[in-house]
Amino acid sequence: MRYTQYTLAATLVAGAAAAGGHQHGHQQFHARHVAHVEERDAPDAVTAWVAGPTETVYVLDGELIEADEAKDRIDGGELTIVGESTPTFVPPPPPAKPTTTAEAPELGAQFIEKVTTSSEVPEPEPETTTSSAVPTTSAAPQKSSTPKPVTGGGVDTPFPDGEIKCSHFPSDYGAVSLDWLGFNGWAGLQQVPDYVLGSLKSIVDIHTGISGDDCESGTMCSYACPPGYQKSQFPEAQGSTLESIGGLYCDSEGMLRLTHDPNGDGEYPLCTKGEGGVFIQNDLDEVVSTCRTDYPGTEGMYIPAIAGPGDKVELCNPDQSYYTWDNKGTSAQYYVNPKGFDKEEACIWKSDKFPDKLGNWAPVIAGVGYTDDGNTFLSIFQNAPMSTAKLDFNIEIVGDVNSKCSYIDGKWTGGSNGCTTAFKKGGKATFRYF
Repeated sequence: MRYTQYTLAATLVAGAAAAGGHQHGHQQFHARHVAHVEERDAPDAVTAWVAGPTETVYVLDGELIEADEAKDRIDGGELTIVGESTPTFVPPPPPAKPTTTAEAPELGAQFIEKVTTSSEVPEPEPETTTSSAVPTTSAAPQKSSTPKPVTGGGVDTPFPDGEIKCSHFPSDYGAVSLDWLGFNGWAGLQQVPDYVLGSLKSIVDIHTGISGDDCESGTMCSYACPPGYQKSQFPEAQGSTLESIGGLYCDSEGMLRLTHDPNGDGEYPLCTKGEGGVFIQNDLDEVVSTCRTDYPGTEGMYIPAIAGPGDKVELCNPDQSYYTWDNKGTSAQYYVNPKGFDKEEACIWKSDKFPDKLGNWAPVIAGVGYTDDGNTFLSIFQNAPMSTAKLDFNIEIVGDVNSKCSYIDGKWTGGSNGCTTAFKKGGKATFRYF
């Protein structure tokens, strides 16, 4: 049995509500999203290691409290999550001759991390897809002394370090403005007054911005990218208690600085492609908002992939090495909201009109991640224990996958709370909404 421990604290200002679910000057972090996947057995087969069921525990002043009580007090604003532990698991050695396909365990609100049995599955017919390499970290470059005019040419245009004012949202360099959040287009703001650009020292003082704040000196300014892309900017220095931090940095002169420049030449695209091959197909007669978490960053589910009726939209499929923190890799988590709600209503922390089924309380979470052996893992699962809402449409994962995974008429394949599947490098898969 694995345990995820959430540490709770009483909220500092009773009755004070901040946009995005965050208190100004008080750290409140959404559950961290990491996928840790062990080496696989054979290069010609998709082999998965899945840990046993995860039990989530809540600790207040050193004492365990019941999950229902914790959820009620979090929802009521009495408590907030201030930290969490990440479950770990060491898989057993694989059997010599696997003959059966492993079934996924019942899942909590976590993307699949590991597998307790191994299986070899028939090869699906591969379809060629293009993937791009994920950049590696590098020290921050020196700032140019001559500002340039804003002349970005789109998502593939390298962003010039230190030459664009913080007051300018860089949509001309591919960033997607999220105006409804109240951050002047930014996906999230983290004020880090003690951070020094290029420093590797852990960041202790972190203040999450609230609606109405802007990208100002001493702030990490996170941003969204188009479907299929993800932000390239996050500093090597991260939170001292494992908070994730991401975005461009607004320096003391009010200029936007790269926090990740793998080429070391003072310019780099703000958005990079994932490994590809993953899509949404909306076969409903209403729009569906699928919202990725801003990770690394404030971890709010704000990054939109909006599929209108009949639309097919690409999802970003991150390599697990895209962002590594605390020796763990990354998967993407997408919050699947009920049909009929556009991004302004659904890609938020909490809805005033529908607080129990949108945003952080969306009924279903989809997980996507690409491992170093060339396999892409996909999962869908109930957003427990945060939400008890039921999704008002069906989902199935179709394509070059090795097993069935679906949510149909309120029932899951592979368990009572979710399922997982995978495809090999060169394959494709679609989350079909119907």
